[in-house]
Amino acid sequence: MKRMRIALVAAAAASALALAGCATGGGGEAEPTEEASAPTFEAGTTMAELAEAGEITVGTKFDQPLFGLVGPDGVPVGFDVEIAKIIASELGISEDSITWTETVSANREPFIENGQVDIVVATYTINDDRKQVVDFAGPYFEAGQSILVLEDNEDIQSEEDLVGQPVCSVSGSTPAANLREIGAEVFETDTYSNCLEPLRSGQVVAVSTDNVILAGLVDQNPGEFKVVGEPFTQEPYGIGLMKGDDEFRSFINDVLEASYEDGSYEAAWEATAGTVLEFREPPAVDRY
Repeated sequence: MKRMRIALVAAAAASALALAGCATGGGGEAEPTEEASAPTFEAGTTMAELAEAGEITVGTKFDQPLFGLVGPDGVPVGFDVEIAKIIASELGISEDSITWTETVSANREPFIENGQVDIVVATYTINDDRKQVVDFAGPYFEAGQSILVLEDNEDIQSEEDLVGQPVCSVSGSTPAANLREIGAEVFETDTYSNCLEPLRSGQVVAVSTDNVILAGLVDQNPGEFKVVGEPFTQEPYGIGLMKGDDEFRSFINDVLEASYEDGSYEAAWEATAGTVLEFREPPAVDRY
């Protein structure tokens, strides 16, 4: 079932006006006002179940600056985190009722299939192989694979320079598969942050993944690394959910499109990844 944000805002506005008309009595003292009603959804839908529970479990990255990084208080911050909060809010779920579960590249599909998470928002590239196992809403952002090297490295300038070279990436990721296709010797680990020490020590010559992830690593480690060359792939980020849940996917797509219009998407970007990267218009969602 689809529920457009505009309709909800209009209903809330009408309710507010009605309450304002009877907010004061003859003595001029303000009377208590009613709280805005929670959103309602068709019975039996995932949206209805989550709204009734008042909580949602979201899989995201815990080690990727700008998109999903655990802060000092143990709560992740970043653009993906903010996108998840927008979706939760449209279900009537507050930030403090979100359970954040770390999802690395290799366990995103199993966590969705097993019901360990309700959605995954974790720099999650949409591709045909993954769509055989899970569904995607979005895309809400398009990245591109690039290359991270030591600050003083002048030998590597493009993906062609990685052929036959040891390059670090993450197990189960699209970038690792792409590196094999171009002939690089792939050194795999579970998280991109664990690629940095092999790069520092010379065990690998580069780290390769999406440009926005690499930009975050550069920002977090000033003076140590740099991103070189132009992106050599297109990586559309989507929101993973249970295969076959068409109503939930349509709902999330509606929420995304509404966030593009009402400014909440851009505000989420500027507060996180936008501190380092320029804002780009989001791609059109794919209602496959």
